[in-house]
Amino acid sequence: MFPTAEIRMNKKFVRRYCIAPMLRTRKYFTILFSIGIMAILSGCAQHSVTEIIDPPGFWYGLLHGFIILFSFIGSLFQDIRIYAFPNSGIWYDLGFLIGASAFLSGSCAGGRNMK
Repeated sequence: MFPTAEIRMNKKFVRRYCIAPMLRTRKYFTILFSIGIMAILSGCAQHSVTEIIDPPGFWYGLLHGFIILFSFIGSLFQDIRIYAFPNSGIWYDLGFLIGASAFLSGSCAGGRNMK
């Protein structure tokens, strides 16, 4: 009977079903817009590629993955790179990924069996 109860109910309805979805879509739009801007700006990045005769391939990537911790420690004190650039592409990346995951996750798997 009182109009204040009706207005109060309408405010809750408007907040829940009208305003909240707009705020969620604005949040998602902002996130997607930011990712799009970053992708566009990263497309402008340029590497200086020099012509090399024999770029590092799978086996060098595997080796560099195995010694990633030692390379990182050395890079703190000298000008040492952890990742070889330029390289042969996907094969070097695959070797690096396998080597790094074998070295870094090997100690975690061995610790579970000790009790």
